[in-house]
Amino acid sequence: MNETQSASQSTTMAADRPQRLVYINGKYVPEDQAGISIFDSALMFGDMVFEMTRSFNHVQFKLREHLARLYAGIRVLRIPLQLTIDELEGLVHEVVEHNRPALDDRDEERVMVNVSRGPLSIYRPVFDGYTGPTVAISVCPLSWTLGCSPDLYETGVHAVTPAQQAIPAHLLDPKIKNRSRLHYMMANLQVSLIHDPAAWALLLDPDGYVTEGTGSNFFIVTGGELLTPEPRNILRGITRRHTMDLALQMGIPVRECNIELYDVINADEAFFTSTPFTLMPCNRINDIDIGDGTIGPVTQTLMEAWSEDRGMDVFAQAKELVKLAPAMVGEGPHTYRFVSDNEPDPE
Repeated sequence: MNETQSASQSTTMAADRPQRLVYINGKYVPEDQAGISIFDSALMFGDMVFEMTRSFNHVQFKLREHLARLYAGIRVLRIPLQLTIDELEGLVHEVVEHNRPALDDRDEERVMVNVSRGPLSIYRPVFDGYTGPTVAISVCPLSWTLGCSPDLYETGVHAVTPAQQAIPAHLLDPKIKNRSRLHYMMANLQVSLIHDPAAWALLLDPDGYVTEGTGSNFFIVTGGELLTPEPRNILRGITRRHTMDLALQMGIPVRECNIELYDVINADEAFFTSTPFTLMPCNRINDIDIGDGTIGPVTQTLMEAWSEDRGMDVFAQAKELVKLAPAMVGEGPHTYRFVSDNEPDPE
């Protein structure tokens, strides 16, 4: 069976499953009807914190750590959420179980938790006097997120530094995982214009230091040492931290420090980390090969360590999950590219 037939079969099988439901403030809503009010602070100000988690063998990975980071953001933003972290954790498991019949057993569950302040108080008459926080929990196939990266685990991605800079912590703290992400969109738009489907944005801060990708953390390997940007102007990724822990267990020294573009160009290896794709090799920076342009030994060792840690070949599974994603998922803009590869060059 070729990939086109496999995708067609997956689409047919999906049509036979019940519709996925989204939890919003105590109610389950059909996925295609899920939404929040136009008066919600999330829409008005981007005033929403969120977390995305994934499963390995249908068990959510580090859910508690993700929720702890969510609650840290809620505390800083003073969102008056009454749910405890234990209650929210229980709700996530409930939503996953509720939707399991609607998901392909061969896929993994990608969970999205969004929490906003809710509708602004001036709109209380619209809501019979109540304007409390909005809590939304959804479950989608992980393959949707991986469907745009079919061969990149072998070829590696091409890191490109856009004109758009990272927003430094003294202006908008990236340690709060929030929905105010227009700068990510701008960076991806700029990188997409080079018409390389392997190109991913790598943002620099106003001082010229490397920070992160648009939804991913970044590492380089130099002289056998693993280096990653110091945590001031980045999201302190859960997968980033776990990768660092695995490296230390393997005897690989790890250091958080300022990294310049010069350091990346002259590194032996590089890679991105993120919840959905785990670890993604990066073999080029601004059209210059990193090392010899292939996946290096430290990166390979860490990929093997991830698989051993999860009790499965994480990256072989990712390649199989790509085949489950409906064909239309990969058409046009997606998580890391916001201009379709088949769009004409701007005149």
